[in-house]
Amino acid sequence: MNTGFVYHEDYLRHNTGNHPENAERLIHIMKKLEEVGVTERLKRITPMKASEEQIACVHAEKYIKKVEAMCKGGGGMLDPDTPLCSDTYEIALLSAGGVIKAVDEVMDNSNNLKQIFALIRPPGHHAIRSRGMGFCIFNNIAIAAEHLKRKYGLKRILIADWDVHHGNGTQEVFFEDPSVLYFSTHQYPHYPGTGWIDEVGKGEGEGFTVNVPLPPGTDDAGYLYALNNILLPIAMDFSPEFVLISVGFDPHIADHLAAMKVTSLGFGLFTDVIKKIAKKNSKGRIVMALEGGYNLDAIAESASSVFNSLLSNRMETKEGAVSKNKEVKKRVEEIKEVQRKYWSTL
Repeated sequence: MNTGFVYHEDYLRHNTGNHPENAERLIHIMKKLEEVGVTERLKRITPMKASEEQIACVHAEKYIKKVEAMCKGGGGMLDPDTPLCSDTYEIALLSAGGVIKAVDEVMDNSNNLKQIFALIRPPGHHAIRSRGMGFCIFNNIAIAAEHLKRKYGLKRILIADWDVHHGNGTQEVFFEDPSVLYFSTHQYPHYPGTGWIDEVGKGEGEGFTVNVPLPPGTDDAGYLYALNNILLPIAMDFSPEFVLISVGFDPHIADHLAAMKVTSLGFGLFTDVIKKIAKKNSKGRIVMALEGGYNLDAIAESASSVFNSLLSNRMETKEGAVSKNKEVKKRVEEIKEVQRKYWSTL
């Protein structure tokens, strides 16, 4: 058994009321996975809370204390989009800790686990060093990357982010860091307004941020065209020792917070591309962390599709597939023109 998942019922205690990011998201995913028999083929991993020290590798101590104090006071609004309840601080630690636990399990040579999907909440990729935003409290994926660097001494980590919103928080954390290659596909223009093609990193990190802002209406073929023509060659050149994925299901055609046209099957095909990168470079090591996705049926079906990819031997990158979307093809060429300065494979 080389595939696992992280889950804990305590994740449901982050009570956001009728907010789009609510406990029903995980309830629907787990119900679907059990219905189709996927959970029987996976190792279930119980998360542990991240320590404040682990959170502080990414976030300012003043901000961490602010979240803790607000929750002790009964909660409130961290920003206009981001509610906290009295349990949120503890559950945010458990969310970050879930991805850390997944990383530790994959790095443990005594077991066969190579790929784990952390079904966690609250999400994280919008959380910057000094504040949370966009439904996110602590940046789970960035904290896991720092853990990989500090505990295991890894020098090359890939973070790929296919959430429909740009992961501005993850980008900020690693903008000057050449040890982390951050790659993001996202609807543009859209919240939070960042992630244009000229945001490529700074200082020693210049060239290690790759943004793929896609036009509204981009479908499976458009995404695969971008992944195969930009992510695949750059990642093969970078040769990551570990692959982390921010998994947002909000590019789904049924999602009401965006305007993309990805199908549930499409997310499985994206995972196939990631598997190809990991098999060649990182001994197959992949940890995925749940980000956005707000149509309950769509995220359940999409999560099932990702697990089907992880559990299969297929790696259908469909490299020969050509997107019929002229806007996508034009954008991909524009990005390649910018990134050729840093990646000769383009």
